[in-house]
Amino acid sequence: MYSKKVIEHFTHPHNQGAIDNPDGVGIVGNPVCGDLMKIYLKIKKDKKRGEYIQDVKFETLGCASAIATSSMITDLAKGKTLTEAKKISREDVADALEGLPPIKMHCSNLAVDGLREAIEDYEKKK
Repeated sequence: MYSKKVIEHFTHPHNQGAIDNPDGVGIVGNPVCGDLMKIYLKIKKDKKRGEYIQDVKFETLGCASAIATSSMITDLAKGKTLTEAKKISREDVADALEGLPPIKMHCSNLAVDGLREAIEDYEKKK
């Protein structure tokens, strides 16, 4: 059974779409279930805060949990410094969604992995 928060993020996902000329892109997938996620980042530099995520969007092909976790990871990461964003865990994503069915917890892993890959992509390009 899905929580109301999962259903909300599935039916009305936040930050869905692509970013033109992104600073970093993370592409992850799960060959077992067929989910595929792309996370796009736009990074801004600030003298006080350092580098932070100014904008983040996603494109996901997958189940309700995959779409909801993609939406939630963008909400959790937006505005965070890169250091803060790297600390977001799969438990953070699942908790923010008020839980996921145990069989769908791998979706929160995928969302976190996608965010981390996008950050790594940005850092390699610098």
